[in-house]
Amino acid sequence: MEIEITKKNSNQLLRRKEVFFRLKHGGASPSRAQARDVLIEKLRCRPNLLVIDMMRTEFGKRETVGYAKVYENEDRLREIEREHIIKRNFGSLGLGEGEGESQGQGEKEEKGE
Repeated sequence: MEIEITKKNSNQLLRRKEVFFRLKHGGASPSRAQARDVLIEKLRCRPNLLVIDMMRTEFGKRETVGYAKVYENEDRLREIEREHIIKRNFGSLGLGEGEGESQGQGEKEEKGE
């Protein structure tokens, strides 16, 4: 899978970089996770700061175009991004590695286990 950055902007007001990209793939359309991995490698950013906002495979082509954002820090990402976009990119756990573990422990305490 090849990636081409078609446009890159720096948004100082929202403290993020905005990236338009084109993925060239041989077979089926790439998943959001596959596209994230390729973008993270290309942009050399931390995985928890990259959000793919939109991806669309062009009809009749083996190319996917998309729009992604790279934030300066996690707090800024949480303030600005919509909840469904965060879930779409990071799964049901949200951001951070240990966040799901702490939620599970709190539920056990409430049940008296």
